This record gives sequence, C-alpha cells and structure tokens, in this order.
Amino acid sequence: MEIKVNQANDPVWNEIMVTNKLPAVLEPLQEIAHNLWWVWNVNAKALFKSIDPQVWHDYSHNPAAVLEHVKASRLAELAKDTLFLAQVDVVYKEFKDYLSASPREDVPSIAYFSMEYGLTDHLKIYSGGLGILAGDYLKEASDSNVNMVAVGFLYRYGYFTQTLSVDGQQIANYEAQTFNRLPITQIMDENGNPLLVETPYPDRTVYAAVWKVAVGRVSLYLLDTDIDQNNEYDRSITHQLYGGDWENRLKQEILLGIGGMLMLQKLGISQTVYHCNEGHAALINIQRLADYVQQNHLHISEALEAVRASSLYTVHTPVPAGHDSFDEQLFGKYMTGYADKLGITWSELIDLGREHPGSNEKFSMSVLACNTCQFVNGVSWLHGKVSQNMFSPIWRGYFPEELHVSYVTNGVHLPTWATSEWKALYEKTFGKKFYADQSNKEIWDDIHAVPDEEIWKIRTDLKNKLIEYIRTQFSERWLKTQQDPSKIVSVLERIDSNALIIGFGRRFATYKRAHLLFTDLERLERIVNSPKCPVQFLFAGKAHPADGGGQALIKRIVEISRMPQFLGKIIFLENYDMRLAKRLISGVDVWLNTPTRPLEASGTSGEKAQMNGVLNFSVLDGWWLEGYVPGAGWALTDKHTYENQEHQDQLDAATIYSTLEQEIIPLFFAKNGKGYSSGWIHTIKKSIAEITPRFTTKRMIDDYISRFYLPLGRRGEELRANNFAKIKEIVTWKTHMAHCWNAIQVESLVITKSGNNSIERGESCCAEAVIDTHQLNDNSIGLEIVVVQTDEKGKLHIAEVTEFNLMKREGSKLYLQLNFEFKQGGTFKYAFRMFPKNADLPHRMDFCYVRWVTPN
Repeated sequence: MEIKVNQANDPVWNEIMVTNKLPAVLEPLQEIAHNLWWVWNVNAKALFKSIDPQVWHDYSHNPAAVLEHVKASRLAELAKDTLFLAQVDVVYKEFKDYLSASPREDVPSIAYFSMEYGLTDHLKIYSGGLGILAGDYLKEASDSNVNMVAVGFLYRYGYFTQTLSVDGQQIANYEAQTFNRLPITQIMDENGNPLLVETPYPDRTVYAAVWKVAVGRVSLYLLDTDIDQNNEYDRSITHQLYGGDWENRLKQEILLGIGGMLMLQKLGISQTVYHCNEGHAALINIQRLADYVQQNHLHISEALEAVRASSLYTVHTPVPAGHDSFDEQLFGKYMTGYADKLGITWSELIDLGREHPGSNEKFSMSVLACNTCQFVNGVSWLHGKVSQNMFSPIWRGYFPEELHVSYVTNGVHLPTWATSEWKALYEKTFGKKFYADQSNKEIWDDIHAVPDEEIWKIRTDLKNKLIEYIRTQFSERWLKTQQDPSKIVSVLERIDSNALIIGFGRRFATYKRAHLLFTDLERLERIVNSPKCPVQFLFAGKAHPADGGGQALIKRIVEISRMPQFLGKIIFLENYDMRLAKRLISGVDVWLNTPTRPLEASGTSGEKAQMNGVLNFSVLDGWWLEGYVPGAGWALTDKHTYENQEHQDQLDAATIYSTLEQEIIPLFFAKNGKGYSSGWIHTIKKSIAEITPRFTTKRMIDDYISRFYLPLGRRGEELRANNFAKIKEIVTWKTHMAHCWNAIQVESLVITKSGNNSIERGESCCAEAVIDTHQLNDNSIGLEIVVVQTDEKGKLHIAEVTEFNLMKREGSKLYLQLNFEFKQGGTFKYAFRMFPKNADLPHRMDFCYVRWVTPN
C-alpha cells in the first residue's frame, strides 16, 4: 500500500479590509482625504505629510493611504498633540468654508460628460491631455462655484503603466485599482444596498455600480460594470480606457451616454445644460431625445429642438480619422431599438450620424453631436478654424468660416499645476484674492517688481527637486531594464543642475515629431557636449499600445540616449503620469513642443510650464499660436516652406538647432556675478506677465459661460416655457418652410453695373429681385450676395456677404433690393444665396436650407 506524503486542497481566500479607526478628534482628516480639494490645497497636503513623512513618501502623497497605513500609535500620539490638532482645525475650517458657499445663480447648471478625468495620479481614470483637461475643468468649476455634475467611468485597470524593456521597447502593464483604497465613495440606494444603473443592451441589461468622487464642490459620478450582476464580457466594459475592439468601444460609449443619463435620472439630478467633452458622450442626446418623446410626449422634431437648445459639444480632435465611427451593422446591433423609442425609421436615426444622409457612411459620434447640439467648439482659435473645415460637409451651402463652430482655448488649473513655491510668490506679490481674478493682466504686471534673485532661487530649487526626483524614482527602475549598472550611475551623476535642461513630455504620436531633435546627430552632439554651455534633454511620454510608429520612436530615442556621446545628456523617463509631469513642467528650463501644424488642437503642457517660470519653445500651433509673445519665449514658424513633410521636418530641425545655438543657449549662459542671466530672468517675467493670465481654466470657464452656457440657459428656458410653446411654434414654422421650399420661385434677379466683368473700386452696383413665396406667403426668406476670393491653393474664401433689403411685399411676392460696392481691388467671384429667416433660430445652421440663385 502506497502512503502519500503530502495531501492538501487549495485554500479559499476571503478578503477583508482592515481600516484604521481614527480617534474622534482626527475624524475630519478622513473627510478631507475623500475630497480631492486637497490636491490643490498646499495646507492640506502639508497637514497629511506631517502625520508621517515616510508613509506620505511611500504611498506617493496619497492622504487616504496615509490614514490607512500609519501606525495606530502615531494616531494616538497625534490625538494628544495640541499643535497638530490646531492645524487640523485650521485646515478643516478652510475646507468647510470652501464647501459651504452656495452655487452661483447667474450661471445655468451643467452636466459634463467625458471618457476620462485626470484629477490625481492616485485615481487612474485618465490617459493624457483630454483627461487632464477635464480634471482641471472640474476643479475650476468648483473654484468658480458653478453648479456642475460630471459623469465618467471608474476603470478597473485604467490606462497602462509604462515600462521599458532592455532594448527600449515600450511595455504596457495594466494594474488593477483597489477601489476601497481610492478617494471615492460608493453610492447606495434607500435600503443601504449598492445603487445599480440598468442600461439596455441587445437581449440583456448591463448593470453598473455608481461611485462618487468629490472634487471640491463638484460631484463626479463614475459607472462601474465590473460587478457580479454582469457576464464576463460586460464586466470588462469599464476595465480599460481606450481598450478592446470597436465593439467594446461602442459598448463603452452606450454606457457613458445612455447609461450616464439613466444614472443621473436615478440620482434625481436634472441639469440645464449638457456638455459633451468629445464625441464619446454623444449618445446622451439619443437618450434625452427618447425621454422627451416618451415622457413629455413631444414629436421627434420638437424633442430635437429641446435637446439642441441645451447641448454643447467640445471637439478635441483635429483630423476626421480621429473621430469614432461605427459600421451600420455593428451600430444597428446595439441601437436598432432606439428608432422605435424615437418614433422614427432606422434610416432617419442613422442619418443623424452621417455627413451625407442616405449614404453608406459609418455612424459618426461627432456628426451626431453636431446634429444634436446648438453649439460646437474647438479648443483653440486655430483648432476652431480646423474644426469648421472638418465639419463643413454637414452644413452644405455655407463656407467653413461662416459656420457656428466656435472655440474656447484650453487652459490649466493654476492651483494644481503651479508649485507651492510659485503659489507662495504669487500670493505674496498679488495677494491671495488674485485666484478669483486670474485673467486680469494688470495683476500679473506686478511680477516685474519681484527681485531677480528671488525668481532665480525658485527656478534653481525646482530644478534640483526634479533632479532629485529622477535620482530617487528611476535608479532602481533603470537597473532592472538596462544591462550595465555602471551606465546607470553615470547617467545619474551627469544630470547637471548648472546645465540648460530642456523638457519634452507628451503622448508619443508621430505628428508630435519628437524625432526632429535627432535629425542631425553630429550637430546635436556638439550642442549637448559643450564644456562651457552644457545642455541636457529630458523626454517622457507614452505611445498607444496600438501605435507602432509611436512605440518605434520611443525605442529610437532610448537607443540614442545610450550612445556614449549622449549618455546622461539625453534621458527618457518612463511612465509619464501627473506626478512626473508636475516635476518636469516645473523643473526644466525650456519646454519644447514640435507638432506638425495644425494637428495640435491645443496642448496644455506648455501652459503648465508657463506658470512655473519655464520658457516655451514651440511650433506656432494650438495654444502657442495665441500665446506667443516675442521676447517671452521662442517660436517655430507656422508657415510651410515645403509640401513634402520630410523636407519640412529637416528645415524645422535646422531651425531648432539654430535657435538653440544662437538665441536660447547664449541667453541662458550670459550669467552675471550673481550666477544667473538677468536677460533670462527678464524673459521669464515677461512670459509670466503677458502670457500666463490668458491660459488658466479661470479664463477658460469664463469663456464657456459667456459664449455657450448663458445663451443655452436663456434660450432653453424660453423654449421650454408654457409646455414647450415656443418649440412647437418653431417646429410648425420649419415644417411649413420645408414643405414650401421647393415651390418658392425667384421670378427675377437683375444686376445693374457699368461693365460686364469689371468695376471700379468704390463704384456702386445695384441688384433687384422678385421672389414669389407662393403658399409659404411669408416674409421669412432672405437673399444675399456672397463675394469670394481664391487663395494660392485654389480654395475659395468669403470676402464679404451682404443681404438684400426687403422693399415691399405684394401678396405672396417679395421685392428686394441691394446696393453694393467692392471696397478693395482684386479678382473676385460672386453669387446669390437664398435662405430661410427666423429670429427664433440660434444660427442658420440650425435650419440649413440654401438655394443658390442665378441672375437673369
């Protein structure tokens, strides 16, 4: 008989969360730790650090983790420390006073939807610029006391953590977040059970738990499908940000838009304005349409008026290929049932997402957003122009520059991104009340009165902090990914606080052109190895796991950084997140940005650097086209000398080298007897005074309020009044106009001028028209002359548009007249455009009927 030596079954592990029980006098710390107000409050962070500096360091400055892991004996000690308790009282009072302010009544309430939010590096629900911008915007909404709620996802794995292999290849690691260790709170129902949102999917319901993130005064609600009620395929909907195939992306966008609206309804939240931050959230308007049809018993045409009058779409993408579009078969698999809910055909529903209705185009979320939102905006002046061109096929009959598509240039949240050193200086120089008036340029002029030595000391201290951060955070990591430990020591030793340090940190997409600096390695070698004027470059950034070009670029930079002549002079810092970003944008001397124009929609990393006394050197694209001031930074021209992009890249690279050699390096190293360049400090002061106040989220949210939120609030209220009376009036007019449009007849259009094809500048010409409106029998028809010029690329642009005057009406006939003169010389083209008119419309694209009329 054989006797087994070992026998055991597998254990069944049960998870239990052991939390610290805070002494009663310390309980306010728990409340503060679970509101992200601490992220931008210096006193709150100092308070948590003082609890246990080592635990604060070990857990990456996370207050919730500090309270969880600090020893009970230390908590007992602090509970008896009168000085510490006094500081708790001070911070807690500041916190409660901040929260107690009533929301502004002069601004309509806002519901803000976004796929990602960058609020703190501890909450991994962001990937890059879009998320950071959304997070900054919520913080500013809180500071500006705007009544805003936000909707997003609580990702189990979020975006990936980046490491590098020995040969420099990017490795994407997805690390699960432990939700009960995050500064979030699960929402419960009236019975004390987790609140569940039920979102209809084909043949099933997808359930989502709801979590709340307190962002100062703003509540961010996050949906989470990784729960037992769902099958394994639906649990993964909220696993990864921008992960999976196109079907998973559609499932995510259904949950964000439709599920997000259903969640707000379940929470009893109804806002005045609904703001889509990118097209990912566009399906909120499908759900809102269904609600108006089913709950308010409106016709779909009336529902569209109500939804449009309360919706804003912000686009961040500068190229059509970057917008999410879905095959009709896939879209139909999930959305067919909504045609019945809206009382329309499937063709009518899918045409809402097509530039050309009736075509075989994919369903575009961006086109849906454009068709269901009264306002559309880009995120910089130039991106607004790019977006007008990009979306112009939706509103045929109008030139791109005539469209209602507008812009608000992105900004950054100053209290988050300015370091404590700079905030202390700003408060001392401008007064603490300046935060409420950050866009006031006169306030910032006082920076010129600050002694040069004080500016230089802050810059030196922050550079040393960056160097220390690199040495402590990356030495162990590099030892794991590089073969020769001696090289690691060499790199760390060669980081020089006396060198001119130039930073480049952003998503590694090919259009960002991180490769420009390496076009001429011999010239670059001379620049970085100058014994009298040393220069070093720090690179950081992630490439999307599916972007082979971006990953190859990272690998190439790592390979170059390991060449003997560049060792310690060019350094790649992996896993670019919010914490590393703040060290970089405050610690380098120059922030470099080299995108292909006009593909940088806005860019905000340079704005963050700006408020920390770091000077920008960038292509005139995105925000820098508006921000650049001569003598306050450096710019690469926005002009294209070559059509061939490779040749243009070579020219731009040569310009970068020349600007470094002839302007930036000499200015930085023109040091006086006190060890700094007074010219450099003067440039910093000019940059802070003339650029920084224009690129904060305070200015940004003020622009959104004045340009969009207030007009939407006013018009929406007017349209909803008296049981939607104005909406029904508008729909009746539109329906009648559409029915009569083709029957409207231009009986005559006669132009009187001196010559056939030429006219003298300033000479008046006259045009008269008779329009028979027939059964329309209405004055609401306009006629105008449209004058255009041809640019060097053969593209037509508006020179002038002038409307005819209505002289009289006899029966169904309108008699119109125009006196017009060309105010400048040149070759022009002109044509005549007829359009419907109604003062109740927000803009002409709202009812885009156009007929071009030929003169008799």
